[in-house]
Amino acid sequence: MSARQLATFASTHAWQIPFDTSPRHLAGPGDARHVTHGLAAAGWTPTSDPLSAEIVLRSPDLRHTLQFNPQSATSAWWRLRAEPAGSEPGWFAEFGELVPAEVLAGITDALVAPARAEPSRPLSVLEGAGWLIDGRGSAASDPPGCTVERRPESGRGTVPWREPERVSWHIEVHDQPEVFVNGPRLWHAWFDGHTPEHLVTAFVAALADPAPLQRGMFDRTGHGATQERSALTPQQVVDAHANRLATTRAQTRAARRRQSAALAARSTAAPAVRSR
Repeated sequence: MSARQLATFASTHAWQIPFDTSPRHLAGPGDARHVTHGLAAAGWTPTSDPLSAEIVLRSPDLRHTLQFNPQSATSAWWRLRAEPAGSEPGWFAEFGELVPAEVLAGITDALVAPARAEPSRPLSVLEGAGWLIDGRGSAASDPPGCTVERRPESGRGTVPWREPERVSWHIEVHDQPEVFVNGPRLWHAWFDGHTPEHLVTAFVAALADPAPLQRGMFDRTGHGATQERSALTPQQVVDAHANRLATTRAQTRAARRRQSAALAARSTAAPAVRSR
């Protein structure tokens, strides 16, 4: 993350009057640098052609990769992948063009930040946020427009009284929904059955957060989104971005120091001496 990149972000937002935009799932994509700058602050490095529209970032341990491809032939512009590591399986998630960057950052921030103790489950978070939960493992926003659904994978979980061995998560957002009829699909998200549940929870928590997102007056949003002039100034929006990156950088460095200290302690620990 260079000073020039931060200056470019600042120049983009310095003239843009922010508007509080709700609900989050209709707020539109926002600035993709909310995601890419956050990962760069955590030490992820670009591996894509700098002259290409495609962006590929890779984690320091080379296990995780985030791809952003605005020229994708499919409806998925963002793809997040983890390679298998030891006993941990690989996993994959994808996100549509209009996913809000701040919501996508919910999962990328959780990926680079230290794990929290006793994470909540996705449907519990949504229920606590006032979403409508049915008996099939689905949640719907209120007002409607966004659905979150858990589905058994590979035919598992077809017996009602058995817990599915593995489930995938599907999120869909539709604009201008009517009774029993969905409007045009704005964006989707999909997490395969190996995606760690705490990462799915982080994503839906960011999705269900009632706090508005800041957008420009003419930014692309869903038709059902509401916008009000924000109490934040353009400079405060820029400062919040810089502070978030500083926090991410500090958390990442602290986590690496703890990991290095733990490895050093294990390598220097003397073997136990057996008494005769």
